[in-house]
Amino acid sequence: MAKKLGVTLVLIIILFAFTNKNKREVIYTNLAPTPIGPYSQAIKSNGTLYVAGQIGIKVDGSFDSTSIENECTQVLNNIKAIVEAGGLNMNAVSKSTIYLTDLKNFTKVNEIYKTYFPINPPARETIEVKALPKGAHIEISVIAN
Repeated sequence: MAKKLGVTLVLIIILFAFTNKNKREVIYTNLAPTPIGPYSQAIKSNGTLYVAGQIGIKVDGSFDSTSIENECTQVLNNIKAIVEAGGLNMNAVSKSTIYLTDLKNFTKVNEIYKTYFPINPPARETIEVKALPKGAHIEISVIAN
């Protein structure tokens, strides 16, 4: 009887570990804009948060592209809101990818970016692209854990 109970308990533990191994949670907050396509704001999987690329859309759906500074600030505010909705903070961001339509804006973006990551900033790459959704000049995605 004890042996059978022990085997059953081991099987339950294995089943629990297997079913929770690939736990995937959709993260959504009203403090960031609703996605403009068929994707989630973020997915949290096994403790890692994958935030979809964000452009400078405000929560109300408006978009201010009058300057790269305005767009970059809004993008990072959106990311911060989503990261916090995922139960983390900006210090948990391990990796970011920045897409710019003009690398001439690199210095301006860095000035704003470093205010969101003042200590031990995440690993990052910056890529110049031809175009971004809605005519945006910047898009950033992050991974946090």
